[in-house]
Amino acid sequence: MLLLNLLLAIIWVSLTGQYEASNFAMGFILAFLVLRLTQHSAAAVRYVFRVRLVIFFVGYFLRELVFSSLRVVALVLSFRPAMQPAIVAIPLDVKSDAAITLLGNLITLTPGTLTLDVSSDHSTMYVHAIDVRDVEAFRAGIKNGFERRILELSI
Repeated sequence: MLLLNLLLAIIWVSLTGQYEASNFAMGFILAFLVLRLTQHSAAAVRYVFRVRLVIFFVGYFLRELVFSSLRVVALVLSFRPAMQPAIVAIPLDVKSDAAITLLGNLITLTPGTLTLDVSSDHSTMYVHAIDVRDVEAFRAGIKNGFERRILELSI
């Protein structure tokens, strides 16, 4: 399904003659809508569901990126910053190397946090955060946020 969607997007770009990323994205969206309306097989339903999950996943990451950026800016610009940095061990439910790498990269891309290491048995990830008031809440935020969404994507 993805290949068909990409092929239809490339055809769209070729027909319009505008070889730009925004035009390709428009073609991808139009192809996705056409496939959604015309295909009713099990593979098409799974594909549509998966594309929706990816869109929600990207939206969640962008939301977290903005909110954590604002928190770091407020912390840095405060008159007397009272930071409580910490290194937090997060037990992992994701098992594949790709999922662990994705989780680690998403944490590192979020301002104020940095993935330090993963245990040799891949059961724990160590994360440094610039300001941790409640370790359990921080751990739950990672597990219920990024990790849960990665598990939904089943990478």
